[in-house]
Order: sequence, then structure tokens, then C-alpha cells
Amino acid sequence: MNNVKSNKKQLSPKQREELLRALKARFEKNMNRHQGLEWAKVQARLEANPEKLWSLQEMERTGGEPDVVGQDRKSGEYVFFDCSPETPKGRTSVCYDREGLESRKEHPPKTTAMDMATALGIELLTEEQYLELQTLGEFDRKTSSWVKAPADIRKLGGALYGERRYGRVFVGHNGAQSYYAVRGFRGSLRV
Repeated sequence: MNNVKSNKKQLSPKQREELLRALKARFEKNMNRHQGLEWAKVQARLEANPEKLWSLQEMERTGGEPDVVGQDRKSGEYVFFDCSPETPKGRTSVCYDREGLESRKEHPPKTTAMDMATALGIELLTEEQYLELQTLGEFDRKTSSWVKAPADIRKLGGALYGERRYGRVFVGHNGAQSYYAVRGFRGSLRV
């Protein structure tokens, strides 16, 4: 299911204002995710990069609840992750990538995590980023999220996902062609 609304990657002034208001409220409510960072500087960076606002709007629209989780010391870019308590609802029932989708013999899903991330203008979280996210709260207690698979695993037909169960974070493996109603993906965006 391709949940991306249109090819026009610009927000109306009203959409922009509503998104910035939602992002600011989330930023202020979850200061533990970005200690030492100031919203005014984040907002200035966002306003200077309207194409990134479009991607953040799509992350928001598909249920990701994006929030700032850090800043790259070298580039100065702010890093956003999907911080919804469970995997984003608008991005579930997808297999890992196009190759996995095409290898399915029956009941293929409508899209893939990698294709959808590209359409949204974001990247899947890496395993390292997923584990970092889990230090900021408890995520995926009832769901799981695809994470970017290293090339050596992908070459063998596998893919990785993360979840939190029994008070612990697990990274597991599945064939890239698999998909589940409770598995989606989380993304990252640098601004």
C-alpha cells in the first residue's frame, strides 16, 4: 500500500504552521531525547529546508511522530527519528525491499519498507540507530520495525527487525519477503 499522498513535495503555509506547532510541542514534551538542543535553532534549520518539512509531514501523516534525537557535531544537521510508541501504523504490512517483494509467490504486499522510505524522503533506521532509539524510551512493545539490513545479510536473502519484549530489546531476522500486520518500519531524517 503506497501511503504517500502526492508528488508535490511542498507544504501549504497552513500545513507548515501546523507541522511546526506539532513538532515543537513534541520537542518540548520529550526533552530527554535531545538534551542541550534548542527548538529555535531546530526551527530555523527546518524553515531553511522546506523539502525536509515535506518529509517530516509524511512521517507525521503515516504515524511516525518524528522528533529530534540529536545533532551531528560535524555537519550541524539535526537528526529526527520516528518516535511513535509502536511502529508507525501507516507503514505496516510491508516486506523489506523490492527484491523480497518480487520473490513472493503468493499474497504480495502492495509495497516495501525500502520503497516507502524512499518515497517519504527518509532512511530506515540502522540497527545501531534502533538500539539508540530504545535508550530514549520504550518502543515497539507490541509491534516490530524493519531496520536497515547490512549487505552481507541481505545478499543471503535475510533482513533484520527490532522489537522490545520482556523488558529487553531484540534484533531478529526474517526473510526479506516476509511481512506482518504488526511490522512496519521507523525512519530517520537529517536536517
